[in-house]
Amino acid sequence: MAKVKMKTNKSAKKRFKITATGKIKRQKAGGAHYNTHKAKDRKRNLRKATLVHPGWEDKVKGMLKEF
Repeated sequence: MAKVKMKTNKSAKKRFKITATGKIKRQKAGGAHYNTHKAKDRKRNLRKATLVHPGWEDKVKGMLKEF
């Protein structure tokens, strides 16, 4: 029996959510500050969530340790 448990990366746990189909949802970057010079539609699109690129899914799932 293993004496050491695998730990979830806590920063990844706060940033990513798993969808019902197993994909990984994330927030877009760039909407936190310096928003006065950004266009309204750009800021609105930054509020929407998006999916992690399929090439990065294995790395993120490795940090989450849920799979």
